[in-house]
Amino acid sequence: MPMDGWGVMQQATELARRGEPFALATVVWRQGPSSSQQGSKAIITADGELRGWIGGACAEPAVIREARQVIQTGAARLLLLGDPEQFGYPAHAAGEGDELPSGMTFVPIACHSEGALEVYIEPMLPIPHLVVVGGSPMASTLADLGRALGWQVDLIAGSDFTTADATERSLVVVATQGHDDETVLERAVAARPAYLGLVGSHKRGEAVLGYLADRGADREMLARVRVPAGLDLGPTGHREIAVAIIAELVQLRAAGELPAQEPRLRTGGDRPAAYATDPVCGMTVDVGAATRSTQLHGQTYYFCSPGCQQAFEKRETRC
Repeated sequence: MPMDGWGVMQQATELARRGEPFALATVVWRQGPSSSQQGSKAIITADGELRGWIGGACAEPAVIREARQVIQTGAARLLLLGDPEQFGYPAHAAGEGDELPSGMTFVPIACHSEGALEVYIEPMLPIPHLVVVGGSPMASTLADLGRALGWQVDLIAGSDFTTADATERSLVVVATQGHDDETVLERAVAARPAYLGLVGSHKRGEAVLGYLADRGADREMLARVRVPAGLDLGPTGHREIAVAIIAELVQLRAAGELPAQEPRLRTGGDRPAAYATDPVCGMTVDVGAATRSTQLHGQTYYFCSPGCQQAFEKRETRC
């Protein structure tokens, strides 16, 4: 049984809690006959799973395909499903060209129906997870700055920090400042976070990293440790160091240098690897092992439904 709006939002909350990227699709306009209703919602995960209800067999493949692109680019879009003239555009309008405003995409659907939909698809990408390890005023200031940016922040004492407190998408700053730095950093290295910084001087950093290298810690991760953590702002106080660190994290995110923050699109199984246009109705079709197709004169044609395939074969037989 499809989820209602509350069920969809509960699923969204759970995915966000786990730090998984997804897209939220909402029907903002419909023209009957259509199986969806205005306000209908669905979640589309990064690997193309749809949870909720956005429409029938005609609409869902297009929504899933566009949603995965929205997740990948991080840019929302308004999807027009139907005939261009149903939305007040010329019959030749298609895609994101001169006929459509920026951020709108037209996808023809037919399925022998006169229905049409406008679906708004917005990306829901993971917010940064900042883990600050330490108990100094600088650590507290850094945690406050992260929260002010809307990030998920954990402030943990060095003695309480474990590898399980961070993941591959976390941004970890070790600010124990001489209080068992080696043990804490070793645990942080084992978590393989997207960012790992150590608050301390170059000389102190060399000693800590050398000690961990001798203990057999992952040398690739050790090479990624930023020490001193943060941008070089010259002589600064403890709270200014927090500003330097948050500035470095913002800079790295803006430059796309924190890969664990980006959505990972998984492939495999029966997910389509390409798309084709149904020669009868003009609908975009996901090409996969189960897609209906016909071979003619050395070319493969793909169809959205048995009806379109039959109509094509009858037409070509008469020619």
